[in-house]
Parts: sequence; C-alpha cells; structure tokens
Amino acid sequence: MPGIDESLLEAMRLPGARGASVVDWISGLALGAVGDAPGGDAEATAAETAELARLATESGALALTGPSADGTGASPGGGAPGRPDEPSGKEPPVQDLIITNADSYHLLRFVTTTFDSTVFVHLWLDRGEGNLALARIRLAELTDRLVLG
Repeated sequence: MPGIDESLLEAMRLPGARGASVVDWISGLALGAVGDAPGGDAEATAAETAELARLATESGALALTGPSADGTGASPGGGAPGRPDEPSGKEPPVQDLIITNADSYHLLRFVTTTFDSTVFVHLWLDRGEGNLALARIRLAELTDRLVLG
C-alpha cells in the first residue's frame, strides 16, 4: 500500500499532470507535494484549496444525498432523512471537487480512512494534455490505496 510520496508520484504519471499534493483541509497544510503549484507556492495553494474543501464538506446542500435505495430517504452515511447530518461512517460527505479554468483543471479527491479523515489529494492538470475523466478514475483508485501515517 503506497504512502503519500508514492501516491503523489503515481498521480504525476497521469497525462497532463502539472502538480499534486496531499492536504489536510482542517489545518490547510500540505502533507506532501510534488511538481509545480499554481502561483508557484505549494503552501499557499494548499491553504486555498483547503478553504474550498472546508466549504464543500460543511455545506448542507452539497453534502446532502438523495433518497436511498430502500426509499426511506436516509443518507448512506446514516444521517436522518433529508438532513445534511454528519455521516456515521468515516467517509467524507463529498467525494471530489472539480474546478476548471481556461488552461487547467483542479481535481480535489477526499481520502476515506478508518479514522476521521480530513485529507484530500489535489491534482493540477493541464487542460490541453489532461484527461479529466481518466484523472477522476485514477485518483479515486489512488486514494483508496493511500496509507496515511
């Protein structure tokens, strides 16, 4: 099972990857970074993306799930029907965020762990060379295998 450094190097092998980092969204600190960072400052990028991650995970509307397969309306995490309660499991309420601009994509994928996870992987892709669909699939696989600690 790969750790942070191995996972970041794997992310950088994706077509169009410019930079990647593992960030704690509570503190805004980069736990690891490789490649370039938007604006040239990995720590500033980590702090800014952490703010986006916090907003998404704390937003009731974005974290709200639809009706369950059994029709009860209960969220898969165990929250009350129709309410953006915290899930009872350790899975973040948001899987990933995608931010696009004129020349690049930013993909933030939340890491699911056995403990209370507050970590995500940020991948910066060149829009002309990158494949957003492939990056989402590979980043999901990568975060599933990521070992923190």
